[in-house]
Amino acid sequence: MTVQKQQRTSAPRAVRADTERTIRAILEAAERVLTADPAATMEDVARAAGVARTTVHRRFATREALLHALTDWAARQFADAVGAARPDSAPPLVALYQITANVLRVKTNWSFAMNRPAADHPEAARIHAEVRATCIRLLRRAQDAHVLRADADLDWTRRVYYALIHEAAAETATGSDPDALAARVVDTLLRGAGTAGTPTAM
Repeated sequence: MTVQKQQRTSAPRAVRADTERTIRAILEAAERVLTADPAATMEDVARAAGVARTTVHRRFATREALLHALTDWAARQFADAVGAARPDSAPPLVALYQITANVLRVKTNWSFAMNRPAADHPEAARIHAEVRATCIRLLRRAQDAHVLRADADLDWTRRVYYALIHEAAAETATGSDPDALAARVVDTLLRGAGTAGTPTAM
């Protein structure tokens, strides 16, 4: 390959990388600004991102387009956090703990976007549906490994797990350690708060 051809090949890559960095900076700034003030303007976001307002409008034509992109971006961070824990190959208990810790970090860093209704955003909804399916597969593996009871309702277990993560995420917002909270979530999911055995009648 000639030097001239190498230059032509590398130039578009550099432009794409620069564009991606700009978009990420805008989205990260939007998350910070909107968390502090949900009514913040595009100009507020541009100022926080350190770019011109025209740059934000060039990437996102409207405020709603920016919110849409932010919601999709957070959903992808959520899916990546789950995938990084190797839910289909790591030992189920290890994967469950690591997913919990990873997701708590995402929910802390992207709290505004993660709290937006995914149902209003087709791409985010698709990603969340894939994560739910992954969660069910992991819980089924945990059941097969006797980490969960054989008669456990896996969809109900998933919903309880999600609720525990939601509550733990509120704690991470106050500075609590995500790893310690992940251990608490998994312990509560698997062991509950009661004593072993069948409850007696009152």
